[in-house]
Amino acid sequence: MKKLSIYEPAMCCSTGLCGVGVDSELLRISTVLNSLKKNGVEIQRYNLSSAPQEFINDKAVNNFINTKGVDGLPVTVLDGEIIITGRYPTNEEFVKLLNVPMSFIGEQPKEVKVSPKRSGGCGCKGGCC
Repeated sequence: MKKLSIYEPAMCCSTGLCGVGVDSELLRISTVLNSLKKNGVEIQRYNLSSAPQEFINDKAVNNFINTKGVDGLPVTVLDGEIIITGRYPTNEEFVKLLNVPMSFIGEQPKEVKVSPKRSGGCGCKGGCC
């Protein structure tokens, strides 16, 4: 299993979902991470205010902060390599990076509509392909 970690800026709580105004992006991330966890996929999520040592321990993240500053957060790390900076992964990116089905992040697969065959063949001229 791939190891995915998200390093976030300082927030009032571990998810950033406290307070009067809830950020819809933080709500999406929390929902996706909870859905992945229910399906056996663990993603580490580090908040600068509650887990500052993790930012020091990860050399790539530490170097990133020393050169770009905390304004470049959040940072997503896959197997020790920074792959996304300044934003969270999209739902599609989570699926692709972790090689899991869309249902693992709480989304249902998109429906594919199939038209029923017409009597008399496939609809080609003369009824034959």
